[in-house]
Amino acid sequence: MTTTADRRADTSSPGTDDVVLEARDVHLHFPGTDSCGRRVTVRALDGVDLTLRRGSISALVGESGSGKTTLARLFALINTPTSGEILHRGAPIRSRGGRADRAYYRGVQLIYQDPFASLNGLKKIRTIIGRVIRIHVPRLRRREVEERVIALLEKVNMTPASRYLDRYPTDLSGGQRQRIAIARALAVGPDVLLADEPTSMLDASIRLDVLNLLADLRESERVAVLYITHDIASARYLADRIHVMYGGRIIEEGPTEEIVSAPRHPYTKLLIGAAPDPARYKGSGAQVQRPVADARAVDNTSERQGCRFAERCPVAMPKCTSEELPLFRSTRSDRLVQCWQAEADPEFHQQF
Repeated sequence: MTTTADRRADTSSPGTDDVVLEARDVHLHFPGTDSCGRRVTVRALDGVDLTLRRGSISALVGESGSGKTTLARLFALINTPTSGEILHRGAPIRSRGGRADRAYYRGVQLIYQDPFASLNGLKKIRTIIGRVIRIHVPRLRRREVEERVIALLEKVNMTPASRYLDRYPTDLSGGQRQRIAIARALAVGPDVLLADEPTSMLDASIRLDVLNLLADLRESERVAVLYITHDIASARYLADRIHVMYGGRIIEEGPTEEIVSAPRHPYTKLLIGAAPDPARYKGSGAQVQRPVADARAVDNTSERQGCRFAERCPVAMPKCTSEELPLFRSTRSDRLVQCWQAEADPEFHQQF
């Protein structure tokens, strides 16, 4: 049986680190109103850099409102960044519409959070998946389309596939619907899957099956997976690399076990403290972290140089709110953190 550790080890093999999707200094600002009805600028994303590599799973972790889904919507071309670039296979995505976008949509597929709303309940499964195939490969005959639909159902463990072809989404459980949604996403042979909290609306007993399916697809299809979640425990189980997001910024990132066992940012410690005790997992090396008690939501409407978490942080210093927040890089591993606490840590040096 392949373990999570084995899967992570496989990602270090040659050819699995090809960059397929990137966000470079991405900002997304839009007009809004505050609690008093005054007009403000909402800074949903503020200088985000994120790289997805073929054959790897990256987890984007943070509270509601941190910007996780907003970034996924940028990657899916649902929203357009205020500034910065999205690159697919090294090429900037600039246009909207036409053949270039169709090629991009084939390469980048979004799996929605709600399996009960993402599928048309009036269409049969063969139609839901087959329509996607016909749009992108119109030359196929009806029999060839059905053969592909059957193969996709088998790939997501919906067997025997013939049993599900003429069923409707309303006949299926939440877990089965999510598998159908994943099969539809795979229908065009993507190189990136954007999984936006794909298990949050499923029963706890079947969440693990969906996570294992994503892990298996990473191996069999060599896709890059962006797993978006508020649950750092599931991120630890599934992902090779964790990106912690707060206030529209990625404030800490690195290899999964390093982030979980030795978090540097106080907000990462909050997330770990709110999750089931990671020290219970045998061999994790994790220590119990003191959680941050302050539960105030982030204010992303004000323009500031410092750390947006400073108002909640128990170890905040005056310069956390008054000075531009630098990025610190580890000298021992591929790890980054945006926090002044790293300045006193000999492992980290200031990058800018």
